[in-house]
Amino acid sequence: MKQRVLEFIQHHQLLSMDDRVLIGVSGGPDSMALLHFFNSIRQSFNLSIIALSIDHQLRGESSKEDLRYVKEICGEWNIPFIGQSLDVPLYMEENQLGTEVAARELRYQFFGKQMEVYKGDKLVLGHHGDDQIETMLMRLTRSASSSNLSGIPVRREFHTGEIIRPFLCITKDEILTYCQSYQIKARTDESNFDTRYTRNYFRQHVLPLLKRKNSNLHQTIQQLSETLNEDEAFLQKEARKLVENVVKFEAGQRAATFDINTFLEHDQALQRRAFHLILNYLYKNLPKYLSYVHEEQFLSLLKHSGNIKIDFPLQLKVEKSYNTITLRFLPENPKNHAFQELLPVPGKVILPDGDSLTAVFADEIRTNDVFTYYCNLKSIELPLRVRTRKPGDRMTWKGLNGTKKVKDIFIDYKVANDERGKWPIVVDNKDQVLWLIGLKKGQVLPKGEEENEGPWIKLQYEKGS
Repeated sequence: MKQRVLEFIQHHQLLSMDDRVLIGVSGGPDSMALLHFFNSIRQSFNLSIIALSIDHQLRGESSKEDLRYVKEICGEWNIPFIGQSLDVPLYMEENQLGTEVAARELRYQFFGKQMEVYKGDKLVLGHHGDDQIETMLMRLTRSASSSNLSGIPVRREFHTGEIIRPFLCITKDEILTYCQSYQIKARTDESNFDTRYTRNYFRQHVLPLLKRKNSNLHQTIQQLSETLNEDEAFLQKEARKLVENVVKFEAGQRAATFDINTFLEHDQALQRRAFHLILNYLYKNLPKYLSYVHEEQFLSLLKHSGNIKIDFPLQLKVEKSYNTITLRFLPENPKNHAFQELLPVPGKVILPDGDSLTAVFADEIRTNDVFTYYCNLKSIELPLRVRTRKPGDRMTWKGLNGTKKVKDIFIDYKVANDERGKWPIVVDNKDQVLWLIGLKKGQVLPKGEEENEGPWIKLQYEKGS
């Protein structure tokens, strides 16, 4: 294994003599093998090595013990250690993010800061060949764009240097064998076996089936990933030339215009990528709700015979007028944020700011984080609606005697005045306030019902930008 990784490093020129290398270490087998491997080659490359470890505060004492274990091993191996506890739950609540996204953002913020402090040349992460397969499969099931199928990059720029992943050429089994050979003890994260997480489902149910057909699938997928990355880099370069030469951006207006005939002179592969480059320029934060459907609408608009206008998320208007396309945001009216939408069950509603709310029936309560809410079907009257607040809105919850004004809840949570008028609220057909999304969950149960009795309606909120 060691020789194969060294050849992979040499082929991709991932290391240079005298590099200052920071290594992300969780305490699991992948990162412990990575730390051991770099410790074994640091003299031959004259590397300066620093181990970085994080407690995400998601697994209580277990994650604290992971941090202590990595610190102990670094002491034994004479490797400088930097550990930090990150309050992921608080970050999730403050930024309205899911667990995995919040943890990743905080983790990379920490990594970036350490790269700056220590002038790191390389940040090394322990993603391996099986991770690459899982990533490609997950993207295949979620994305309709070839540009999103390029997988985990071997290297990419990051703060003062680069992120590199030298274990992409080997499998999880090889890493476990390496740990066994060198008697490397590793910590176990029980959440890695929870198949409610998409990656774990692919890992446990899909990957073994594919490997029966091709035991070297990780090598095939890695080669595919690198080829796709190279192709995509070239196409993006050509698409940037198209945008620079054809599209006119109005400074300070968040608007873009171009001549349709000139745009259509280029291959559609470049047209699609140019479209996304334009959106990246116009949107301050690209909405998650943008999808291949909007791309298809845009491409159809180019060939439409008449003048037409279509709406994109967050008030972006795309207009064809004769032979010109204009993309422009409508001026915001901060005094008028009121809205009301019917929420079908099952179904999905896109909110005015591009966020989404999904409703499905459920037989039991499973995940129940700040952006997931279960309401008892026996205690409400359908249909559900999502709307902004009205004068006199009140709600109740477990442990509260009576009701409380929504206005006072906003004050308690220090919600800014300009945010209160557009905050999404879920109500039933009797206008009972069930959920101030992201703030407070109501509990309205019929008399004599236990709170854990279903059936339930599960509501899931996702940010669109």
